[in-house]
Amino acid sequence: MAKTSNSGGKNGVRIVVAGDRGTGKSSLIVTAAADIFPTNVPPLLPPTRLPQDFYPDGVPITIMDTSSNPEDRGKLAEELRRADAVVLTYACDKPVSLHRLSTFWLPELRQLEVKVPVIVVGCKLDLRDEQQQVSLEQVMSPIMQQFREIETCIECSAFKHIQIPEVFYYAQKAVLHPTGPLFDQESQTLKPRCVRALKRIFILCDNDRDGALSDAELNDFQVKCFNAPLQPSEIVVVKRVVQENLVEGVNERGLTLTGFLFLHALFIEKGRLETAWTVLRKFGYNNDIELLDELIPYSSLKRAPDQSVELTNDAIEFLKGLYELFDADCDNNLRPQEVEDFFSTAPESPWNDAPYKDAAEKTALGGISLDAFLSEWALMTLVDPARAVKNLIYVGYPGDPASAICVTRRRHLDRKKQQSERNVFRCFVFGPKNAGKSSLLNSFLRRPYSDAYTLSADECYAVNVVELPGGVKKTLVLQEIPEDGVRKLLSNKESLAACDIAVFVHDSSNESSWKRATELLVDVATHAEDTGYEVPCLIVAAKDDLESFPLAIQDSTRVSHNMGIEAPIPISSKFGDFSNIFRRIVSAAEHPHLRIPETEAGRSRKQYHRLINRSLMFISVGAAVTIVGLAAYRVYATRKNSSS
Repeated sequence: MAKTSNSGGKNGVRIVVAGDRGTGKSSLIVTAAADIFPTNVPPLLPPTRLPQDFYPDGVPITIMDTSSNPEDRGKLAEELRRADAVVLTYACDKPVSLHRLSTFWLPELRQLEVKVPVIVVGCKLDLRDEQQQVSLEQVMSPIMQQFREIETCIECSAFKHIQIPEVFYYAQKAVLHPTGPLFDQESQTLKPRCVRALKRIFILCDNDRDGALSDAELNDFQVKCFNAPLQPSEIVVVKRVVQENLVEGVNERGLTLTGFLFLHALFIEKGRLETAWTVLRKFGYNNDIELLDELIPYSSLKRAPDQSVELTNDAIEFLKGLYELFDADCDNNLRPQEVEDFFSTAPESPWNDAPYKDAAEKTALGGISLDAFLSEWALMTLVDPARAVKNLIYVGYPGDPASAICVTRRRHLDRKKQQSERNVFRCFVFGPKNAGKSSLLNSFLRRPYSDAYTLSADECYAVNVVELPGGVKKTLVLQEIPEDGVRKLLSNKESLAACDIAVFVHDSSNESSWKRATELLVDVATHAEDTGYEVPCLIVAAKDDLESFPLAIQDSTRVSHNMGIEAPIPISSKFGDFSNIFRRIVSAAEHPHLRIPETEAGRSRKQYHRLINRSLMFISVGAAVTIVGLAAYRVYATRKNSSS
């Protein structure tokens, strides 16, 4: 195994040494690098490099000395912010310097937002008063309780060469094999992300899916992670250690998941963090216990602004199979706990937060059906395809990750073909406040109607399956655009590229709501014409259960006619009358060359271009006639000269 294979991808470690003046910083650095105690040291050392082979991990170290003079505070802060680890020194013969750690240095690191491992080092151990011998644990325990960023504490003597190499070994180890992501020191337990990652690794190694690692599977795991087999006697010892501490850690089939987790917790408790990190890194995890970006097929995700990403049939069939596996009672209802179990091998459930939380239809029992489950996946693939691929890997997708996703055809080509091949359509829902946008989204998810007005969040989505005539199913994503967010949206030239269709909702009983909706329609249509990302548009007259404002029919007819789109579609969320609105949205998105609004400026621009093209055509024809005439005259002149 290469020395750098377990370094977490780091090519070097930068360690900054800080502390009060006279605490032994420079002597510590020189003695570590040269193995000689210096009789004279300069006030500030230049950067000191420990070579690659200095420690077993094979990663070079750069040690930065710092000045504690007040005039050098700016430089000190700069160095601390660039550190991979910080060594804070105090002098064992100066209790005040120890006190200054908790009153100045550690608070200073927090104020500078330096979030790296801290190694506290007591220097000049040889000078400590023998009459005041106090254990290091007794001295440091209160400070470590207050400042959890302290990774470890050590005392040393540069003069007597006591524990000098260990100082920078622990600092490097804290960077390459950090405790924080794996283990909670206070509760003495593995952290949730670590448990989830190890569970995924256990499942991947449990080839026969019997819930235990047999001797052969344990050996395969050992070879994969450490390039060395386990002897039968070693396997017996491992299982005996687990069983003596945890009866359920081993059964007749082998090492259980509980035992596997216990074993790793034991390694960490005994300071063998590199063992746990070797396992995690062999299975593609970084220091945040997430999959490395290299495992994501970013080249397959490259796309133009008007292209989208969808799951392939292979990925959908895989997810259907997993849904059936976790839907233990086969009632087409994955309960919240079952969803958590489904994602128990991912760092966390991706659907606990916006925009996925509450974006899909819930069953009467509070769970999600297969259609809602696949809809959530479609939404995640559309909004954040890299995250969708990562989560597919987390839950055990067996194929090449690139085979799980496909990029759709560009929308401007769909317009030329007059047909979209997409299975997932994204609809932007525009409209003034209190027009009925949120009610439309809630109705799409079959939620009960409410008269109460609530201000929508910035990212509000609703996703569901829409069944078309003939039994064809498409996934529709409704994205509500708050009225005060329209300007920001349209400030981006490519904002409409991701939109397959736009819907403009207004309160049919309120004339000002209608006027504002038409203003938004014109703004969006103008932006689309200016950028070339034209989208089909529909107008929705919400609250049809209320009496329409005067001249509503005349106004809506005029606007629809002038802009070349359909008349407003009346709906009533209160009475559940939707005029097949969701089917009509999908149908409009499937035919992207129709229902595209045209503004007066856009119409004038098109007429101008037609006039220019016609003029160019006449000029071309005229030029052609002239050329033909000249050619004919030349032939005539040649013949005349010949006959003469």
